[in-house]
Amino acid sequence: MKIARHRIVDALRERGQQARADWVERELPERVDADKHTGLLATLHLDPADLARAPSP
Repeated sequence: MKIARHRIVDALRERGQQARADWVERELPERVDADKHTGLLATLHLDPADLARAPSP
């Protein structure tokens, strides 16, 4: 499953994790492969299924 990077960034910013959001913007591709980055998403306490269901801005 591919997840738009902005969804991850938005979720982190909503939690007040600005530094992590900035890092994600710099380091991850525009479309994030949830299978390839499953460990990172778990570390960030983000559920790929929730991110995929999030409404688009």
